Amino acid sequence: MALIALAADKGSPGVTTAAVALAAVWPRRVLLAEADPAGGDLVYRSAAAHGGPLNPNTGMLSIAATARRGLVPEQLWDHAQPLSGGLDVLVGLGIAEQAAGLAGLWPTLGHAFAALADSPHAPADVIADCGRISGDTPAVELFPHASLVLLLSRTEPEALARVRDRAAALAGRLHGGPRGAGTLGNPVIGVVLVADTGNAAKLASQVNDMLVHARTGARVLGTLADDPAGAEQLAGRRRGRLDKSLLIRSARKVTADVYQQYGAAWAAHAQPQQPPQAHGAGR
Repeated sequence: MALIALAADKGSPGVTTAAVALAAVWPRRVLLAEADPAGGDLVYRSAAAHGGPLNPNTGMLSIAATARRGLVPEQLWDHAQPLSGGLDVLVGLGIAEQAAGLAGLWPTLGHAFAALADSPHAPADVIADCGRISGDTPAVELFPHASLVLLLSRTEPEALARVRDRAAALAGRLHGGPRGAGTLGNPVIGVVLVADTGNAAKLASQVNDMLVHARTGARVLGTLADDPAGAEQLAGRRRGRLDKSLLIRSARKVTADVYQQYGAAWAAHAQPQQPPQAHGAGR
């Protein structure tokens, strides 16, 4: 199984852009889920495969009613829409107030996202854009079902301090406490830095040392290029060879490195699970 959850602690490091970029170059079939309780962005910035707008009512909003009656992983495809370019997406909520419709359902969604990779009919990994998180963000309930939680951060000192503290807090919640320098918990907590390409490698090494020293249970798993032009191309607002952009080239390296490190383990540890009962089921 492979549910990859992307999130940020604070600010706007570009979680949605990163999620779309990683999904666009993911080595297996993938479903992109806008799982940000504050609402999704793709309906405003991306076109559907037919050239028109995405339907804001088909996606996380429509899946809420289905999930209350129980959710089979293959049902996720009933609520997906193809973007221009072919990437399948579960469009996010329109506004934060709609998140009340998903109350109690996040573990059910997490199980379905994780189990989709083992579907006998339409298997796929899921990349979930969880937006900005805090201790009471309901999207965090997806994380125990994830194979990998990726925290996105820019490289200003305050941003790095926040991602260090957020990683430690997540390790406490997901792993039961801090880990030693040589051990990682499950799900793996990774950090992806949004950085200038010139000093990305050196910065990643320094930040990784900081995370290890602080016993956060997290590691730097790669860097995405700080590439506004590439982000505009990805959103369809600028012409150019997207595959040649620094953003997509760096996303390819991140996905290749992640799969080299963890892909075999995800496949080996995939086991059938019993889905959690949906909140309110049977009432």
